[in-house]
Amino acid sequence: MKVSVITNGISQDYETCCKIMQETGVQYDELQEVYGKRVELLSEQEAQQIKALNDQYGITPVSVTTHAFAGVDVMSLEIGDAIYEKHMNLLKNGIRVAKIVGAPQVRAMPFTKAIVLHGAHGSDQWNAGGNKAWPKFIELYRPIAALAEAEDMTITVENGFNAMIVSGYQCRKFIEELGCDKIKILWDPANALYYGDIPYPNAYNEIRDCLGHVHIKDLNCSIIEGWVDIKNIGHGMMAPYLDDIREALERDGYEGYISLENIYRPDGGDFVDGYYLDIPELKKRFE
Repeated sequence: MKVSVITNGISQDYETCCKIMQETGVQYDELQEVYGKRVELLSEQEAQQIKALNDQYGITPVSVTTHAFAGVDVMSLEIGDAIYEKHMNLLKNGIRVAKIVGAPQVRAMPFTKAIVLHGAHGSDQWNAGGNKAWPKFIELYRPIAALAEAEDMTITVENGFNAMIVSGYQCRKFIEELGCDKIKILWDPANALYYGDIPYPNAYNEIRDCLGHVHIKDLNCSIIEGWVDIKNIGHGMMAPYLDDIREALERDGYEGYISLENIYRPDGGDFVDGYYLDIPELKKRFE
């Protein structure tokens, strides 16, 4: 496995990112926002500029991390309607950018979260909206899976704080029901921890066979109180699980990337200060 970093956690200026990555011994990166734009909005010229800087600084992109299909309610969408097509076109442009810069993966998001997905003995109607959201979610993802196959591009789908898939169980269920080899899970164990999903062994054992990419950050959180406090890696609620996750990935022969999701801002500092604190902690555990 190899350590990578989401570049906008360092800077929106891509050359600045390349210089700091080179300084800190990181070769691999994940493109999410560059030049003040989400990556799926970049032009071909901007993508070519990124490629030229990668060649200059010896940086290898591993993911074009779009926000396609983020924050959209599954029950308000139909395949082919204006909003669905808008997000599908964003994903298609993300794939074009990935092919220009040479990234092997593109991230898509799994819509916005329905709190209760399944119910029985009355809760199916009163709490789960007739148990319609989950099958609709799978239906809406089938054209995305077909696009991944047609473009020969791996699409990773991230479990998120506010997404239709949160836990390791839901990630596995999604992959099994969709049944497309080109769709993998981008696993963020800290996101799932917010909902009480135990990163290891519980969540890991669910996603191990459908894992495409990993995001690491650390936090303290409480779903009861509705708050998240980002911490330096190894100093929050993820700390007890990091070594076990590394050992499990090594044992299972994971050859992908572990991206620092650098959203830690120390007191009196900025996000670059957070990067300089977090990247040695990530490298210590996952290189």
